[in-house]
Amino acid sequence: MTGRVTYRLDSGVATIAMDDGKANVMSVAMIGDIAAALDRAERDRAVVLLTGRPRMFSAGYDLATFSGNADDIRRTLRAGGNLVHRLLGFPFPVVAACPGHAIAQGAFLLLATDVRIGVAGDFKLGLNEVAIGLTIPHYGVEIARHRLTAPGFDRAANTGILVAPEEARDLGFLDLLVSDADELRTRATAEAQRLTGIDVSAYLETKLRVRAQVLAAVRSGIDAEFGG
Repeated sequence: MTGRVTYRLDSGVATIAMDDGKANVMSVAMIGDIAAALDRAERDRAVVLLTGRPRMFSAGYDLATFSGNADDIRRTLRAGGNLVHRLLGFPFPVVAACPGHAIAQGAFLLLATDVRIGVAGDFKLGLNEVAIGLTIPHYGVEIARHRLTAPGFDRAANTGILVAPEEARDLGFLDLLVSDADELRTRATAEAQRLTGIDVSAYLETKLRVRAQVLAAVRSGIDAEFGG
């Protein structure tokens, strides 16, 4: 692993932590590092605990990306979409421990995991693309449609709001909210350890049935918008 992403295996749980020292922006390099860590977790047949740095899960793509040339933009968005698709269909459970902000592509990663635990505080979560002049990619629309409440999806996608963790839980960005970073670590680790005890074959077969439509829609959106 690189300095941006660390990997630790302990009792069947692979902790993948993003930390670029700032906002955990989803550059092609960061996306590649996460994908490499997922490769390792898959070889280890481990439950994944995906987390960020203190106060930051991920603020999404680096906005400078969108001032580059069209090929670079498509390459970055395609890589981000592929990562969302992979997390959505990953063959082992994925728990997200969200220690703070999760915005745009960072929120899409959060939504693609199986169990999402956040922490209370002065943090913002949401899909702010339209507020900053961007159109949400098709894969983002589909993962948000799948995981957010129906009114929450429409409001979050179309108005670009960023909300506090409590409201984010109500809209469907989070499953569970805890009081502080220590409790986040404890609860997320406990949930990941619990999931090491489930039947992996039954888990994956069920997951692929439950998510068949969204997996197909995400893949179709990526291929149509950015090429296969």
